[in-house]
Amino acid sequence: MSNKEVAKTKENKPKKNKSEKNLKKFKYGSMSVVVIVLVIVLVIILNLICSMISKRSPIKIDLTSDNRYELSQESIDALKKLKGDVEITVTFPKSDFESMGAYYQQMYAYYGMNVETPYEMIPSILENYEMYAKQGDGSIKVQYVDMNKDPDIIAKYRKFYNNDIPEGSMIIFSGDGDNGRVKVISREEIVGMIQPSNTSTQTAVTMNFVGESTLTSAIMNVTDANPIKTAVATQINGASLPGEDSSSLAQGIIDFLGKNGYDCTEIDISSDELNPDDYDLVVVPMPSVDFSNDIIEKLGDFLYNDGNYERDMLYIPNAYTPEFPNIAEFLADWSIQVEESIILDDTNWMYINELRNLNINLEISDSDSVGNLPNETLPIVAPASKKISILTKNNDSVATSVLKSMDTSYDQNDETKGARDVAVISKKETSIELDTYTSHLLVLGSSLMTDSSLLNETNTFNNANVIIGMINTMTGKEASAVIPEKALQQALIAPTANEMKVIKVISVYIIPAIVAAIGIFVFIRRKNR
Repeated sequence: MSNKEVAKTKENKPKKNKSEKNLKKFKYGSMSVVVIVLVIVLVIILNLICSMISKRSPIKIDLTSDNRYELSQESIDALKKLKGDVEITVTFPKSDFESMGAYYQQMYAYYGMNVETPYEMIPSILENYEMYAKQGDGSIKVQYVDMNKDPDIIAKYRKFYNNDIPEGSMIIFSGDGDNGRVKVISREEIVGMIQPSNTSTQTAVTMNFVGESTLTSAIMNVTDANPIKTAVATQINGASLPGEDSSSLAQGIIDFLGKNGYDCTEIDISSDELNPDDYDLVVVPMPSVDFSNDIIEKLGDFLYNDGNYERDMLYIPNAYTPEFPNIAEFLADWSIQVEESIILDDTNWMYINELRNLNINLEISDSDSVGNLPNETLPIVAPASKKISILTKNNDSVATSVLKSMDTSYDQNDETKGARDVAVISKKETSIELDTYTSHLLVLGSSLMTDSSLLNETNTFNNANVIIGMINTMTGKEASAVIPEKALQQALIAPTANEMKVIKVISVYIIPAIVAAIGIFVFIRRKNR
């Protein structure tokens, strides 16, 4: 075929309809736009749904092997019951937590210890407090402020707090207008939120996170509508009441009660007033000297409360001193006697320290006085406990055994095997018309069972839950939460705060940008076909 014929044949072929081709392009292009728009709308809707769900239920997932960022069930339950609104104000930048962790990790390394001090976990934990609080009727707001740049914010809290609020502290506040309660967590307490466990040695240090107990207790403290005002007798005539051997135990009791919602004030039992209008509970920890008749009368008047009763007392004898005549007479009026004899047990004891078989195991003899325990299988340990006897006297008091040693125990004055009372609660009451008013006296035979090493190890011992249970039942306080310590595992692959920022930029910005670019490229490519 000649060139002319070929050209003529091409001219005779039907040309494609240009408008039909454009319509096809428009059709495919429009479908792509619709699909992209639908995907974007779907993502927006999913974000809105997740946002709504997160207000009622936290959706963050803690993938660390020790669940370091998650709150304990005790804290979660307490936050769900939260009634008021709480502000947590940190008076230093959030980035300081990471700096704090690096500093203490280097300090341990200086002494040849490879120890992780992840203070950067605290801001994440504070975020969890915010999220879980949304499940209750209250709320928690966390903010980071500069005290020098934002003095008005701090001034708001100072009018509800008698002491100084130093820079570097954490302020827990609840209230409004002229009513408010403030709890200040000092810089030292923040540093102490991560500390070596009691099982640590110089060559093997394991760290515990105890900050959750501090934070949850502070939140419960400022939102408690009826805090138990507590006078703790730490001095007598200007000197230490417990003496040097037991002063740390007394401070441990103050810290323990404070963490569980008791508003503690240290007093001099000889010179300070013990007014029933000012206090609900008086604690007399480990006296190293006898009380005068005036002090005995002061304690009696407090519990009698002008015939209105409704006042309580906790007495813990000193393990290192004999019993004193005046105090013994006071206790006898409540049908209680603390014996000189120490309880021993060669069978049911725990090796905690050099006390060996003096670390006797206890059992509960009156569950109503203890209340519900989170874990009833954990042991209750009473080191070097004095035997307590319930006296049969013709008076108006009724004494009840709450804790006792096992049947395998005996005491220094009597080797006959059998249970001995270790904690006894006595009550006196009066009736006015149809109402009954009661005062209580709780006596613990062992001062060492309140040692912080036993109170803090809530995953090992039941001492903390049992003791606070007895005190709560006695005072009528709503049950408080004993928050367990959290063991921090070493050698975790845990990103730092800076690494988390990089991960966030990559996941939130870079990856979506790459996906969007690919989508645009595909769209343009298909459009031009």
